[in-house]
Amino acid sequence: MGILSLILTIFTVVELNCENMFDCQHDSLKNDTEWTVDGENHWTFKRYWRKLNRTAQTIIACGGDGTDWMLPDLVALCEVENDTTMRDLTQRSLLRKARYEYVMTSSPDMRGIDVALLYSPFSFRLINSHALRIEPLPNMRPTRDILYASGQIISGDTLHVFVVHAPSRSGGEKATQPYRMAVANRLSDAVDSIRTISPTAKIIALGDFNDYVGDAPLLEIERHDMTDVSANATGRHGTKGTYRYRGRWESLDHIFVSNEMAGMLTECFILDERFLLEKDKTFGGYKPRRNYLGNHYNNGFSDHLPLVARFKIQ
Repeated sequence: MGILSLILTIFTVVELNCENMFDCQHDSLKNDTEWTVDGENHWTFKRYWRKLNRTAQTIIACGGDGTDWMLPDLVALCEVENDTTMRDLTQRSLLRKARYEYVMTSSPDMRGIDVALLYSPFSFRLINSHALRIEPLPNMRPTRDILYASGQIISGDTLHVFVVHAPSRSGGEKATQPYRMAVANRLSDAVDSIRTISPTAKIIALGDFNDYVGDAPLLEIERHDMTDVSANATGRHGTKGTYRYRGRWESLDHIFVSNEMAGMLTECFILDERFLLEKDKTFGGYKPRRNYLGNHYNNGFSDHLPLVARFKIQ
């Protein structure tokens, strides 16, 4: 009875930038030739399937809490290419028996990368989903859409979920910050719209925001009564961020929740299991075991570690 009660009341949410989950086929409308068999990364079908299974392994590992194990209820993924990769991940990888379903975007991003949401239909009954387009600013390249999905959870309440992958800092943090602010504003407007209809709505917004705690775009989201429950998240093995740059741990990945969800949070942490890490030979310590180092195949997982948040649903 105790185990059944735990399964029925703990709702686990995962966020993961899975680092370039591309299939091996060239999309003539996208700049993805480096991720083909003949491309500069020599992206073979063997490497592709290994990538899928290692992403699946990461997701499965997020279900453990030290005493019991259960698959995550929701998994927000960044840097997935298309429906082919998501179909293969959910139906043909190590996740094939988990019976996950998914929704994803089809963005104007030039490289062809998108965001997706895996969900367990046993704990999240999908009601609606659609993409929120980001109108480009002057000199701004088309970027990833925000994915919106709503679903009924086991309490009978509706949960609203936004998956975000904001523009990168390539070109300089200050020069590109307006682009990420555009994403923050679009997200905040959508959150406000939900609250107009349902003032006490349960809302989660998560993904790779390409900003750190205290940066202006994140502060704008918090100004709309959204709390970054991942702001102080650490790993159980001592990791202090989801991403490591030049020997320094930082978090570009975040999980924001409404006040109603914040009161249900039991924990938020970074999954830093040893198999996801490798020694940092340049700066010392450990770093995420990424799949590529430049054009060199590293046979790894991702350059980001997953964020895991657990909520008690009553």
